Formats: sequence, C-alpha cells, structure tokens
Amino acid sequence: MFGYATDETPERMPLAILLAHRLAALLARDRHDRRVDWLRPDAKTQVSVRYRDGRPVQVETILVSTQHSGPWASQRSRRTSGRSSWRALGEWYRKGIQVIANPSGSFLQGGPSADAGVTGRKIIVDTYGGFARHGGGAFSGKDPSKVDRSGAYFCRWIARQIVDLE
Repeated sequence: MFGYATDETPERMPLAILLAHRLAALLARDRHDRRVDWLRPDAKTQVSVRYRDGRPVQVETILVSTQHSGPWASQRSRRTSGRSSWRALGEWYRKGIQVIANPSGSFLQGGPSADAGVTGRKIIVDTYGGFARHGGGAFSGKDPSKVDRSGAYFCRWIARQIVDLE
C-alpha cells in the first residue's frame, strides 16, 4: 500500500488532482443547480500544472470531457468549461490557460450503459492523479473493509502526519 501527501495544498494533495476534482465538483453543481441545462452526469477532468524546482508555478492546460444533451456545440462547451475553470482554479487561474473541451467530439451516451468496463480503471483518479505511486488495487467499487482501500487510506493518513510535522 502507498500513501502520499504534499505541502503544496492545504488538503495535502497534489495541486493538479485537487484542481481537477474541484472542476468536476463545479460541473456537477452547475448541472444540479441547472446553471447549465445541457450538462449530463458523466464527465472527466484533467488539469496540467507546470512545476519548477519541485513546486507548482502555473496551470497550463485544462481538459474537460462532459456528457451533454442535444447536438454538440463545441463553442458552448468551451465557454462553460472556461467559466467553471476560473471558479475551480481560484488563485491559480490566469489568462492563457489552454482549455480543451470534449476533444473527441459529441458525448451523448454516458454512464454504465456506455462504459461498463472492469472495475479498477479509475485508480489514478482514486489516488494522486499519477503524481505518486499506488498499490495497484482499485478503490472504486470496493467497500472500506477491503485492504486496497483501507490500507491505502491508512498510509495516506501516515503520510499527512509526516508532512504536518515538517
């Protein structure tokens, strides 16, 4: 099992995965609050961060793939992704960030009816966004009694304690 923590964010998570999670949460909130009526529940987010000397210095790229209703309108999606991006990024927002919205085009079919693959494919999102090692066991679809999940959570708790001591 692996645990990881960093002092680059108060949450002790790598900045890129923290911002990607914030962006996904904002998209979900915008959908639930009906701020964006064409959003549907399936979405994926990715944030690329430039590091210098081991510290984050700026956000470079945001990628959002979101399920939508009706005909695909890329301009509409780019505007929505851009608005959600500045809200999610907070102090990390700057002009010039590349925003990529639904690069594969239309995304009408989502959820398990469109992608019901084997469990474990969300392992990088479940951990640290590819920033640190992981134990190989997926968290998604497993209850907390399974060592893949509980052991990794305990290792993360230890890692946070170590970072907080420094």
